Amino acid sequence: MPDNKIRVVITNKQKAVKIPTGIRMLVRRCCNAVLKLEKFEGPAEISVTFVDNAQIKELNKQYRDKDIETDVLSFPMGENGVYDKDIETGAQILGDVVISMEKARDQAELYGHSFQREVGYLTAHSVLHLLGYDHIDNMERVRMREKEELIMEQLGLPASSSYIVDDDMA
Repeated sequence: MPDNKIRVVITNKQKAVKIPTGIRMLVRRCCNAVLKLEKFEGPAEISVTFVDNAQIKELNKQYRDKDIETDVLSFPMGENGVYDKDIETGAQILGDVVISMEKARDQAELYGHSFQREVGYLTAHSVLHLLGYDHIDNMERVRMREKEELIMEQLGLPASSSYIVDDDMA
């Protein structure tokens, strides 16, 4: 039986939003839930960084040429399911997740659900990106959303009624 140890390195680089107790554990649980759902084999490492809107805007401009803040950025380290390995641990390095805690707070309020649900959702969304998912076309977007919602339900953070995909998007 392979060792499926998942290491999630979490760094808080912002002071705009107080990080509630349990958020780090939630992020780790989300990462584990995505990898389990996707039947990811072997040890893995994911880096998650909490930033503010100004920091994520700068990263978005630098890496995506979009001069606007966004909620989450994913920086996959792998291609076609092949990842760099940490020589010391043997873990596959999946990549980096960067979450704007300001944007997460604002979106939780906008969608009428908890900050925990929003951070969990953004984490699940971003880890799916690290595994190669994208949402360029409608079918991919719907498939990704279904997986995200399944993970949120597994973690006890189901969607509120105001956060359902529109029928015309399916």
